Amino acid sequence: MESIVAQCAPFCLTERIAAGSIVEFAAAVLAHAGVSGFCNSCVDPRETLRIRCVPLMTTYRDSGVDIDAGDEFVDRIKPLVRSTFRPEVLTDLGGFGGLFRLQAKKYEDPVLVSGTDGVGTKLRVAFLMDRHDTIGIDLVAMCVNDIAVSGAEPLFFLDYFATGKLSVPKAQEVLKGIAEGCRQAGCALIGGETAEMPSMYGDGEYDLAGFAVGVVDRPKIIDGKSIVPGDVIVGLASSGLHSNGYSLARRVLLEQAKLTVTSRVPELTTTIGEALLVPTRIYAKQILALIQAHPIKGIAHITGGGITENLPRVFPSGVRARIYRDRWAVPPICSLISRLGAVEQDEMYRVFNMGIGLILVVPAASADAVIAQAKALGEQGFVIGEMIASTATDPQVEYVG
Repeated sequence: MESIVAQCAPFCLTERIAAGSIVEFAAAVLAHAGVSGFCNSCVDPRETLRIRCVPLMTTYRDSGVDIDAGDEFVDRIKPLVRSTFRPEVLTDLGGFGGLFRLQAKKYEDPVLVSGTDGVGTKLRVAFLMDRHDTIGIDLVAMCVNDIAVSGAEPLFFLDYFATGKLSVPKAQEVLKGIAEGCRQAGCALIGGETAEMPSMYGDGEYDLAGFAVGVVDRPKIIDGKSIVPGDVIVGLASSGLHSNGYSLARRVLLEQAKLTVTSRVPELTTTIGEALLVPTRIYAKQILALIQAHPIKGIAHITGGGITENLPRVFPSGVRARIYRDRWAVPPICSLISRLGAVEQDEMYRVFNMGIGLILVVPAASADAVIAQAKALGEQGFVIGEMIASTATDPQVEYVG
């Protein structure tokens, strides 16, 4: 008995069978397929034919989620992940949770310190450049720098990568950067989540979030409570904009000034895109070395909000900071944004780091030694100000120059 199979959108396959056959797949099957009866396309005016409706088969891949691509991605990144492992890591990639054995006996009173962050709209620069191997460094930096300022040693890191359609090579480049950031910070990448969510993101786009956990001995927590007038403020140079202020930077450079990521301007030795994509500096190991050798009273990670908003987070009431703007060189990318966007100086200092990525508050007698050791660790340090007495009406950060 010859039959002809055709498709009638969107619910069924129609199989035309010679007269005399009975219609199979009755109401229950049709209801399961979302069909209350035979669709018009299935109706054949010839009395010699009858029709059978069969539900179409749908897969997870049809809906936009490719499990095989996810499995391939995990296989590809295993060597990257393992390259970050510390002896305390007890599990390999692929388990339900990452296990990390805390060496509690090393501490008098161990305190865990956690932090989470993303990289904001710096991602859009990575999309425009189609370069994805450094944005993961930014992700790690934003998390581990935040926990290191308490005096904590970063122990492990987890990432969240979300995209509309998983591109394995692109995601692998992102994870390459995350692994590099973990190696720089000395922490282990012990797990993460890759979420493929169709229709949630534009073509080729993704979002990132990171989570870091560290440990510090409670008697050695750096909280700024001992800061007093006369203490000196030491700034460590940033590598660029780091990962903050990119909404303003993109608006000025790419929208108002009509530049592109491939544009070159006299102020920069690189393209606009390359200058914007310089990875955030990771200070974790340097902080650990400095606090072991010097009486560091307070540390501030200069992120969103700049010096103006972040430095006051680490000192107690009764003191404020006086910052001398002529003590260090402002990065050319900051000067360019200020000039092209007519952005006022005070606004610049409460949005961008302005060339200072980390601030240490130390006794005056220790400032030179701190700067000398920072230099030996590969960091450029400057005495950028001092702590002074404050009243309730004084600004918490006073700029001079």
